Amino acid sequence: MSALIELKDTKMVFKVRKGWFSTLDLRAVDGVSLSIGRGNTIGIVGESGSGKTTLGRVSLRLLEPTAGKVLFDGKDITEVKESDLKWFRRKAQGIFQDPYSSLNPYMTVERILEEPLVLHEIGSDREREELISKALTDVKLTPTEEFAGKYPHMLSGGQRQRVGVARSLILNPEYIVADEPVSMIDASSRVEVLSLLRGLQEKYRIGFMYITHDIATSKYFSERIAVMYLGRIVEFAEARTVIAEPLHPYTQALIAAVPDPDPSNRLHDRSVVPGEPPNPINVPSGCRFHPRCPRFMKNKCEIKEPELREVKRVHQVACYLYD
Repeated sequence: MSALIELKDTKMVFKVRKGWFSTLDLRAVDGVSLSIGRGNTIGIVGESGSGKTTLGRVSLRLLEPTAGKVLFDGKDITEVKESDLKWFRRKAQGIFQDPYSSLNPYMTVERILEEPLVLHEIGSDREREELISKALTDVKLTPTEEFAGKYPHMLSGGQRQRVGVARSLILNPEYIVADEPVSMIDASSRVEVLSLLRGLQEKYRIGFMYITHDIATSKYFSERIAVMYLGRIVEFAEARTVIAEPLHPYTQALIAAVPDPDPSNRLHDRSVVPGEPPNPINVPSGCRFHPRCPRFMKNKCEIKEPELREVKRVHQVACYLYD
C-alpha cells in the first residue's frame, strides 16, 4: 500500500508559560509514526488529552510539528510555508466535532459550500452551482435547492454535520481528518453519518484519519486502530484484532468501559480506567500508563518507557507484559 499521508516520528511540543520568565514543555504528540493509504482509514482512539486532535491537525499541516516529518503523496510538507500550501489545502480537508459552531450562522448552506470554491478560484457561477448540488446530493440532502437556501439554525444536528461533510468534499480531496464527527449528534444520526462517510470513501477512494474516544465506532469505520495515550501510540493493529484481542492494559480498560447493550448485563458494574490521565507537562517516568495500570510491575514499568513493537503478526504494542 503506497502511503497517501505519512507521519515519521512526529512530535508537537507547546510552550506553556510559567510565571513571567519561564516556560514548560507540553508534549501533545511525542514521537508518532503512521501512514494512511488511499481509500483506507486509521482510527485514532484515546481519552481526552491523549493528543488525538493535535495529531490530526499536524497531519493537515495546520500545525508545523516540532520534530519529525509530514509527507503527502511522498512529498515532504513539514516545513513548507503556508503561502506555498494552497495545492495541499485542496487535497486535504477536515470534518469537525461541533456541527453547531463550525458553520457560519450568517451564511446559507449554498454560501458555506461556495466559499472554498471561491477561495480556490474554481469554476464559473454555473459550474459552482453544479458542484454544490453534487455535494449536497452526495450527503443525501435533497432536494438540493431546498437545503441550499437554508441557514444552519434551520437544520438538525445530523443535517448540519452532513453540510460539514459536503463542505469537506466540495474540493474533491484525497485525504480527510474526521475529528469526532459524530460525538455531538444523536445516536440514530451517528449511524447515518458514519454509513455516509463509508460510502463516500469507497466512491472517491479518500484516505481518512478518524479521531474518536469511542472505540466502538472506530471498529465500524476503521481498518486499523491506533490507541493513543499521553501523546504516544501504545497499541496498533487491525480494528477487529484490537477489539477482539486487546493487549495493552489501557486498551483493555477502554473496551471494558464500553456500555453493554444487553439489559441483563447492566446490573454488573462496568470497568473504568482508574484515575485521571497525568498532566502532559509532567509525563510519568517509564511507561506513561504505569500510575493507572492494574498490571504494573515494580522496578520495571517506571524505569524505562517500552517501545512500540510487533508482538504478534501485524499487532504492535508498547508494554513490558509481552517481553
